Amino acid sequence: MVLTGGAGFVGKAIARDLEALGAEVRIVRSADHDLRDANATREALDGAEIVFHLAANVGGIGFNRSNPAPLVYDNMMMAGNVFEQARQAGVEKLVSACTVCAYPKFTPTPFSEDELWNGYPEETNAPYGLAKKMMLVLSDSYRRQYDFDSVVPMVVNLYGPNDHFSLEDSHVIPAMIRKFQEAADASAPEVTMWGSGKPSREFLFVDDAARALLLACEHLQTSDPVNVGTGVETTIRDLADMISRFSGYEGEIVWDESKPDGQPTRCLDVSRARSLMGFEAQVGLEEGLRRTVEWFRGSLSEDQPSTAQAPESSTRHT
Repeated sequence: MVLTGGAGFVGKAIARDLEALGAEVRIVRSADHDLRDANATREALDGAEIVFHLAANVGGIGFNRSNPAPLVYDNMMMAGNVFEQARQAGVEKLVSACTVCAYPKFTPTPFSEDELWNGYPEETNAPYGLAKKMMLVLSDSYRRQYDFDSVVPMVVNLYGPNDHFSLEDSHVIPAMIRKFQEAADASAPEVTMWGSGKPSREFLFVDDAARALLLACEHLQTSDPVNVGTGVETTIRDLADMISRFSGYEGEIVWDESKPDGQPTRCLDVSRARSLMGFEAQVGLEEGLRRTVEWFRGSLSEDQPSTAQAPESSTRHT
């Protein structure tokens, strides 16, 4: 088994589960193989029977607004090289994780896979979302042209231990956890969040995501999109309330409505995943948040210095 991005957030969870099953796992790290280069990609994938493509250039709204060109270029080049070099290397199956950011901005909820091509993604997500969405085209094209077996599950917003807990470029849950924990530790009077708090999102615990991708490898046999999530919608405001409570923060939450909200709503129809690969999420949001906050508290180190002296700084969401 080869995992691109295997040293990352989701990759660590999948590698753990595969090794528990007795599989031999090879981790592909960006420091060793630049997947934007065809030759480096071929070297990374040679000899693999199954490949999980998890590597991505990704961040939150602030990161997306600042880096549209690298987001579209890096992710498109990686996807194209992984598909072509996996085919040439004789890989038996490729599981390439896609993203809910590929959906149109105004998709009716719950998001059905049939709505995926009916509009343009939310503008700040579009470079990343469209680059990842092309994996569906790659999968279908390579299946028809070469009979190459690949699947592209559409994974919702993820969270959990080992995530990237940066205030500058991480996603909403890890950014909120760090912000609220540091504010709680400093007894800060207020924490400012980007936007209105009204948009909704759906969140999947990383262990559930790892299990879903393994089920996709075993059972999924179509290049059609398949949503992977919980089917449960949560507003950003309610999310902030939960995380502040688990972090022990008792100050005021201020919403800066001059900042963008991102996509108005996200919630998936997950019936296709249940039908085609027997997946249902097992970890509820409150339990998952509790576990993630506890992990973060235990993992604070010198590479994550406290910024609690500046409680007015913002946390954004995607």
